Amino acid sequence: MTRTLALIGAPSSAGAHYPGQEKAPRYLRAAGLIASLQAAGLTVVDYGDIPEARCVVRREPRSMASVDAVIQVARQLADRVADALEQHHTPLVIGGDCSISLGVVSGFVQQREDLALLYLDGGVDITTPATYRIGALDSMGMAHLVAEAGAIEALSRIGPRYPLLPGTRILPFGYIPGEPREQEAAILARHGIQGFPVEVVRGNAQAAAIEARRRLEAMAVQFVIHFDVDVLDFVDFPIADVLQPQPGLTLAEAIDALKVFAASPHFAGMIITEFNPDHADAEGELAATFIEALAQILAEIPK
Repeated sequence: MTRTLALIGAPSSAGAHYPGQEKAPRYLRAAGLIASLQAAGLTVVDYGDIPEARCVVRREPRSMASVDAVIQVARQLADRVADALEQHHTPLVIGGDCSISLGVVSGFVQQREDLALLYLDGGVDITTPATYRIGALDSMGMAHLVAEAGAIEALSRIGPRYPLLPGTRILPFGYIPGEPREQEAAILARHGIQGFPVEVVRGNAQAAAIEARRRLEAMAVQFVIHFDVDVLDFVDFPIADVLQPQPGLTLAEAIDALKVFAASPHFAGMIITEFNPDHADAEGELAATFIEALAQILAEIPK
C-alpha cells in the first residue's frame, strides 16, 4: 500500500528572530512543491495552512513577547498533525520557524507515544530565556521538548505529556556545537542526548546517517525528522533564515543523509523549518532545487 503524504503548512515566524519564514509554505507551493512530489510517485493530500503568525519585533525580551503566539501555533499544528495521523497519512510539515516542531511532536504523541526525533539542525537549540539574551524561541526548541531547567513551563507543557520527549529519544545530526562548547555538552549529557556533530557528518554523510538510523530505530517504533535548513552551508545553499558562520553540510550531503532516513520503515514524517523566501534568489532557482531535493528524498519512503 502506497503511503500518502499529508502536506501541512505552518506559516509562522512567531518564534523567529525576524519575519520572513511565515511566507515559506505559500512560496514553496507556488514554486511547484506538490507537482514535484507527485512526479516522484508520491500521493499527496494538502491539509492546507494553519493561520499565519508573523514575528513582531519588540523591545521587551523576545521570548516573553512571543510565547503566547508560539503556543497558539503549536496547538493548532498539533491538532492538524493528529488529524492526519488518524487518516494514516504521513505528515510533511512546511514551516515556519523551528518552534513549530513542538506542535508537530505534540500531535504525534497524541496518536503515537512511542516516538523518536532526528534533529537535523545547524544547532541543538538547547538554550533557554536565561541563557540566550536575544530570546528568540526558535533557538530553544530542544530545551522545551526535554523541559530543560529555565525553559518556559507553559510551552514545555503544551502536549499530552511532560516532557514531550526525553533526551534519550532525540538524536541531533549535523549540528555545529555551540559556545561555550563544554557547557552545551554538559546539558546534552544530563539529558542523555548523544548526536552526530557536523565534523562527524561532513564528508561522511551517508555512512553517518546509516549509523544514526540504526540508533533511531532502536530508540522507538517510529521517528520524525526535524530538518532545519540552517544545517546547510549558507555559502553552498543560502536559503536559511539565520546563517551559520561556520561551514555546514552541503545540499548534496543533506540529501544523501535524508535518503537514508526516509528509507527506514520507522520513518513517520518530516518537518521543514527556517526556509526564508526573502533570502532566495529572484529567479526561484534555489526553491526549485530545494523542492526537487525533497522529492528525491521522500521518494525513498517504503511503499
